[in-house]
Amino acid sequence: MSEKRHIQILDPRLANQISAGEVVERPASVVKELVENAIDAGSRRIEVELENGGARTIRVRDDGSGIGEADLPLALSRHATSKIVSLEELEGVASLGFRGEALASISSVARLELVSNTDEDPRSGWRVVAEGRRMEPRVTPAPHPRGTSVTVRDLFFNTPARRKFLRTEKTEFGHVEEAFRRQALSRFDIGWVLRHNHRTLHQLPPGDDPVAQERRLQSLLGKAFLENALHLDVEAGGLRLSGWVGLPTHSRAQADQQYFFVNGRVVRDRLVAHAIRQAYRDVLFHGRHPVFVLYLEVDPRVVDVNVHPTKHEVRFRDGRMVHDFLFSSLHRALGEARAGERGEHEDVPETPEVAESVREAAPTWQQQPMALPGQGERAGDGDRDRVTPDRVRAFMEGYRALHPEHEESLLTPQPAALAPGGSAAGVALEERRVSPATRAPRPAMPEKDATRAPPLGYAVAQLHGVYILSQTERGLVVVDMHAAHERIVYERMKTQVHGGALQAQPLLVPVSLAASSAEVATAEAEHDAFSRLGVELDVAGPETLLVRQVPVLLADADVEPLIRDMLADLERYGRSDRLEARINELLSTMACHGSVRANRQLGLEEMNALLRDMERTERSGQCNHGRPTWTEMSMKELDRLFMRGQ
Repeated sequence: MSEKRHIQILDPRLANQISAGEVVERPASVVKELVENAIDAGSRRIEVELENGGARTIRVRDDGSGIGEADLPLALSRHATSKIVSLEELEGVASLGFRGEALASISSVARLELVSNTDEDPRSGWRVVAEGRRMEPRVTPAPHPRGTSVTVRDLFFNTPARRKFLRTEKTEFGHVEEAFRRQALSRFDIGWVLRHNHRTLHQLPPGDDPVAQERRLQSLLGKAFLENALHLDVEAGGLRLSGWVGLPTHSRAQADQQYFFVNGRVVRDRLVAHAIRQAYRDVLFHGRHPVFVLYLEVDPRVVDVNVHPTKHEVRFRDGRMVHDFLFSSLHRALGEARAGERGEHEDVPETPEVAESVREAAPTWQQQPMALPGQGERAGDGDRDRVTPDRVRAFMEGYRALHPEHEESLLTPQPAALAPGGSAAGVALEERRVSPATRAPRPAMPEKDATRAPPLGYAVAQLHGVYILSQTERGLVVVDMHAAHERIVYERMKTQVHGGALQAQPLLVPVSLAASSAEVATAEAEHDAFSRLGVELDVAGPETLLVRQVPVLLADADVEPLIRDMLADLERYGRSDRLEARINELLSTMACHGSVRANRQLGLEEMNALLRDMERTERSGQCNHGRPTWTEMSMKELDRLFMRGQ
């Protein structure tokens, strides 16, 4: 720019186009803003229609309260909104929208038409469009049912450079569908419809009951998500966390099924991501991502949503409390999931027409049961998918007669005892055989039902010295015995090491760290937190820290990077688990070497003892490295392999 220019106020269209650069990135951004307005209007049904991935046409219809004729001229103006009127309302805003920028920004880069009606009489509707360089609104009568319809055509028609950045129709529609999925998961009480190129892709009825919610989850995320998810609902300290969290064994290669809502608003927050990542720390395979749909409810006054124009980011007033609440709730939920347990979800009801068509299509014949030598009459095929109480009782009586000491001497978990030098031999299988006088008390377990087999059933064989085969009520369970025992040993060692105060060891020569003023301030403020972890950290100068003591297990570790990472976590998230994670890594290695090895031949009583320990141990569905420890095949799946009943 060679000539000198004077400061001047930008014309409204140019100002709106600049604002649109932050709010309107692609068609999915337009859909998000329009749908949020529809939700704020109290809608019970929202329809989204697109053509050409949204680049040609986007139309959002709702049956909400509508916009009156007098308010329509301001609806397309910048910083015009009915949702807040004061700073006090902004600090406790509960609506999804409040900035008053979306419609003005969209109308500056596309041809926007808004039709609305606040009356039950469809003849009372009005249309508004903004035209010309000054973006003057023009209001005309237009018939429309109660609610609002916003149509956006030719996105970026007047900004060719922005239009060139749009991807293919398939890619853009994929982003729109993801935005639709987020909004549909945020409000189960609203009915949703998504159409693309005149074809209906999603039609989700409203419903707040558990069956309707699970039906929507299954429709949007697939049946596998629901079958491998744990439902939780935890409330403490003015915070409530509810929703579904996926089992560690049901992870994905990318983070494409992670939905977190704060007061109904979908957010992406570093503090939230860190808390969830910590909860899955030692149960998730390397490079995999957990799946979850979680809802956090907090007082709107303690969370700031006015952080970014897209409103994807939030800032909590007490971030440490929120972080600890999320971590502890998820960590407990994942730990309570025992091996052999599956999430119980009610089947999605079928319509009578679908159920009748399935019955008609089903084969009318079944393969006859095989007559084995010495076999009497057996139950029909319809009963083979379950173990009857009589069969279980007979099996258990025979099993106890064969191994009378099994329940008392083999099922009692012993405390992990770290041998000198850090070996985990004290928790190997051989050390189960102890006298009753020295036996540790058994943990509280649910009362046994003599007519039901345990969740992981009873061992029947060992395969190649690696896997345990077990018969259950549902079918067959295959257990990786090394991975399973590794997790059992690891959890016991963690309980012993972290159960009391960590043993600390003073350093012969204190480690001096050159630190920034912010790190020094964090070290002073978090002195008690370091002391609880067995670390003595002193301030030796304005930019110098001294490490005088560390836990015994980390005496040979590189202290400097560990302390720096802990300081960074404490400053950013309000807590740090670096030291605990480093200790757990050592315990994991020790547990791996102290566990039963492959090709080790186990007796029947040892295999069953391992199964019972798995049922008692937290996170026993995965080994220390995140690999699954067991899998199950139902009788129906086994029959399908052999084409029985087809």
